[in-house]
Amino acid sequence: MSRKVIITCAVTGSVHTPSMSPHLPITPDEIAQQAIDAANAGASILHLHARDPQTGFPSPEPDLFMEFLPRIKAATDAVINISTGGGMTMTVKDRIRAARHAAPEMASLNMGTMNFGLFPALASRTDWKHDWEPEFLENSRDFVFKNTFSDIETILADLGEANGTRFEFECYDVGHLYTLAHFVDRGLIKGPIFIQFVLGVLGGIGADPDNLAHLKRTADKLFGDQYHFSVLGAGRHQMPLASMAAAMGGNVRVGLEDNLYLRKGELAPDNASQVRKIREVLDGLSLEIATPDEARAILGLKGADKVAF
Repeated sequence: MSRKVIITCAVTGSVHTPSMSPHLPITPDEIAQQAIDAANAGASILHLHARDPQTGFPSPEPDLFMEFLPRIKAATDAVINISTGGGMTMTVKDRIRAARHAAPEMASLNMGTMNFGLFPALASRTDWKHDWEPEFLENSRDFVFKNTFSDIETILADLGEANGTRFEFECYDVGHLYTLAHFVDRGLIKGPIFIQFVLGVLGGIGADPDNLAHLKRTADKLFGDQYHFSVLGAGRHQMPLASMAAAMGGNVRVGLEDNLYLRKGELAPDNASQVRKIREVLDGLSLEIATPDEARAILGLKGADKVAF
């Protein structure tokens, strides 16, 4: 029997820097256009960050988000998912500003404090467009990605209870699933639950099939049939793990936030190219792509008419 698979596209993120790819969208115009193209290619959820249009540095400024959110909404019916992960230099208060302002249908919510190492990327080049890039990467050696129990409680209250925003729960390791279960047991999170398994970030669980299977088994034990899952494989692991996720009954995430390449040695020209590539895999598995409205129904979202942009 066919089922509907949700494709999420993470358009720009805050991990990769401008020197790493000329195709990484930086300005509001670029973010808007690539998001619209990704939606037209089949992505039903668009996961969004903002950047300073002059330097490409990750930005929490709501005004920057508002330069592209209305344009994307006017051109597509895709679900907008605003990051609360933000960027490495942001406080938790900064990280939630845009989502609090825009009251989107979805926001990401990271389920644990962790090391988050980007510094291995320093070995890939010496020609940086901006002085901030190598410093940003080097500083990740001593960076703690802060997501305490208190932080999670605040985001659930300020975005979930206050705005009706639902969450993509980003779980970078097995312990994050137990943290999620803790909040479910307290009644602060209600179904349907949407979990994003994140594999391949230095500091989190490694990107291999056994680890993905273990995450899935653990989620089954904790949440039974009361959750949906998607898989984010960092870098070269993006397409293999997304393909595995689809075969396991899950959903998929692609996008230049997670992986700059289309195949080995070939930079992806845009986000839409990755969406089209995973669609080919899903078509080969005889799986149907969820439309945005089908994704809304699956995840119990409030609807695009109830956002603040």
